[in-house]
Amino acid sequence: MRTLHELPRFRDRWSYLYLEMGRLDVDANGLVFHQGDKFIPVPIDQLAVVMLGPGSTVTHAAVKSLSSNNCLLAWTGQDGVRLYAASIGGTYSARRLIRQAALVSDEFKRLEVAWRMYRFRFNENIPPVISLESIRGMEGLRVRHTYSEASAKYGVEWKGRNYDQDNWNNGDPINRALSAANACLYGVCHAGIVSAGYSAGLGFVHTGKMLSFVYDIADLYKTETTIPVAFQITSEHANDKDLERFIRIECRKKFQEFKLMERLLPDIAEVLGVGDDTGESPDELEGRIVTLAVGT
Repeated sequence: MRTLHELPRFRDRWSYLYLEMGRLDVDANGLVFHQGDKFIPVPIDQLAVVMLGPGSTVTHAAVKSLSSNNCLLAWTGQDGVRLYAASIGGTYSARRLIRQAALVSDEFKRLEVAWRMYRFRFNENIPPVISLESIRGMEGLRVRHTYSEASAKYGVEWKGRNYDQDNWNNGDPINRALSAANACLYGVCHAGIVSAGYSAGLGFVHTGKMLSFVYDIADLYKTETTIPVAFQITSEHANDKDLERFIRIECRKKFQEFKLMERLLPDIAEVLGVGDDTGESPDELEGRIVTLAVGT
């Protein structure tokens, strides 16, 4: 078995791949996705996340291969917008999880992390004694302002964040675009979180969900990545049936320009207040496993 010391670090990987209507399997040359008569090679040793959408199946051999290459596999809804299940994390060490649990369990320390998240996101200092509810309220105001600015810049009508996951096609184009873009971001953040050994469910601003910490971390980047992408692509392809596909393609470009893969783990360490702990050490790469999925 190959040593995981040979695998590229998380920061050096490509972001995600979304697959649907086919079978993910292995052949003599590696991982392949069978779609009708087409055979699409999947570069798992370079990917952080693989999103497996509707109409897809995956073999035991393919899951094993994804796991040994530290690629997170996620089973998602159409266009990667809903997450149904995902694989385990990418490290056997629990030290970051223990530290995260200690921070989230202490009311004052949890508030400090929420405060650092707000400051990181908006580059604005707030009193450290302010309540979590006040931080959430201030964040909501800033985000609504960001939506309004993007609406004016790209000429896309904005009526507010409103969508029904059970009636996807009834949503207006900009809300569908935002959901598709955020799903891509959630997948990458989820992969980074579990790869470094943190818990996706132990959030600081968001709580009570199995992906609360994913939402916390993804929120750090939305104003610079998914929000402008969603409004820009909607202004160009609002009536296109492939709107979500255009969104995924542009998100991948934006994540690369933004250096998201390189920044993610150091930024997590920064907002947790452990700036010297950026995520990957050779000792913890030993024997680690992970699987997940996201789209093209």
